[in-house]
Amino acid sequence: MDAMRMVRPPDDAGPQDADGGALRPRLHGMWAAVAAAWGEHADYSDARGAAAAERMLELTAPRPGERVLELACGPAGLGLAAAERVAPDGEVVLSDVVAEMTSIASARAAARELRNVSTRVLDLEQIDEPDASYDVVLCREGMMFAAEPAAAAREIQRVLRAAGRVAVAVWRPRERNPWLGLVFDAVSAQLGRPVPPPGVPGPFALQDASRLRSVLSDAGLVDVEVDELEVPLRAGSFDEWWARTTALAGPLTHVLARLPEEGLQALRGRLRQRLAADHLADLEKARGELAQLADTLDLKVQERTRDLAAANDRLTAEIAERERAEARLLQAQKMEAPWTAD
Repeated sequence: MDAMRMVRPPDDAGPQDADGGALRPRLHGMWAAVAAAWGEHADYSDARGAAAAERMLELTAPRPGERVLELACGPAGLGLAAAERVAPDGEVVLSDVVAEMTSIASARAAARELRNVSTRVLDLEQIDEPDASYDVVLCREGMMFAAEPAAAAREIQRVLRAAGRVAVAVWRPRERNPWLGLVFDAVSAQLGRPVPPPGVPGPFALQDASRLRSVLSDAGLVDVEVDELEVPLRAGSFDEWWARTTALAGPLTHVLARLPEEGLQALRGRLRQRLAADHLADLEKARGELAQLADTLDLKVQERTRDLAAANDRLTAEIAERERAEARLLQAQKMEAPWTAD
């Protein structure tokens, strides 16, 4: 995952329109279909994204009294964390492209009794907000799904105030994210065609750091920094991983729902076999690393044992020398003692 910080330049740009054609309604429908699953797994989403959220808030540093906009908020864990930082007089607007997502965000804000939070349905490529209306804009794992990322970047620049800050997080290349890349590869092999299809944005659409930097810089954002952040994904079992990944991966959910049962089982079997092979490879690698570590520790123990033995020999020699010195001193004292007689 990449985390970025951008500061808005002083000049203003007008609203920009992006023409996604028929693609945009399809993308909206895709996220509406998986909204319930995102609500169900909201706590997991918060936990998995905690490190990224902390980094994005660190980069943008929302302060009390400021206005914050979260785009593509999903269950809104990031925006809810920002709300606590800008309280009591600041405001956070949680937005997503579908009302199904903002309803989840609103319910979670209410459960936390956050009174400085509101929700809006906003398309990050056509943000229906006035120019220069926010101090901070946040977008975690959303910009790569935009039909026109350049239009999204221009809209973000437009709604930022002077000296405003932006943090965007997107996925790095699929080989760096095998937990999801493997699924796309397996589904593509099962269907005999690439998933997602050409021209449809997916989770790795902004995987190239240079392209990402250009998209943001060309929109008029300045001081653009692109950093990598490791976000480990853990699951207790294959079934847990499969259920969660297929429920939350918007581009996959519709495709998997149309597979016949035998095709779905074949896909699960292929993935289970691939993950088992990867797991064995990881185990072998870990076993080798542990063996190397054990050898290193054994050498260190041997070195330490030799050092202790040498120190013991020196101490024994010093004690013996001290005892000899004391014996010589005692003998000398006896020889110097005067004779006495009655």
